[in-house]
Amino acid sequence: MTAQQYEAWTRPLRKRPFLTKMLLRINKALTALVYVAYPLLLLVLLLQNDARFLSVLLTPAISFVLVSVSRSRVNAPRPYEQLDIQPLIHKDTRGHSFPSRHVFSSAVISCAFLYTFSRVGMVLLLVTALLAVIRVLGGVHFPRDVIAGFGIGLLAGWIGFVLL
Repeated sequence: MTAQQYEAWTRPLRKRPFLTKMLLRINKALTALVYVAYPLLLLVLLLQNDARFLSVLLTPAISFVLVSVSRSRVNAPRPYEQLDIQPLIHKDTRGHSFPSRHVFSSAVISCAFLYTFSRVGMVLLLVTALLAVIRVLGGVHFPRDVIAGFGIGLLAGWIGFVLL
């Protein structure tokens, strides 16, 4: 992604400030949806004494720690650090862009739902894809960051919920 590409992608949003506000609100709402849904899933599984509880708890937790550690080691710059752009989503964070932890977390949580309540999981995968687009349009991640976050989240879910 270049600064010119970013400007071209976001020009329609910048011309209509209400669209930028909607983008910011949707970003927050989708993030909140996923992060509220996951503890509720854990609570339902716990109350039902479901044998999948431990897997649904540990797979995202362990993979989150592993992604966070690797992300710190890579410490890739964010678009607003590397390119001459004004991001739509304001963030003060420096580095730690690759992979996108927002998208990774949403993807692995979507897999937890696919494993337990498949229809909800399918909807959450769509939410994850939309969140990935928003993070790029927001200027806080490069496309490679969100693609990697999505892929690693799916891989972690596949390993945790299918292979183990």
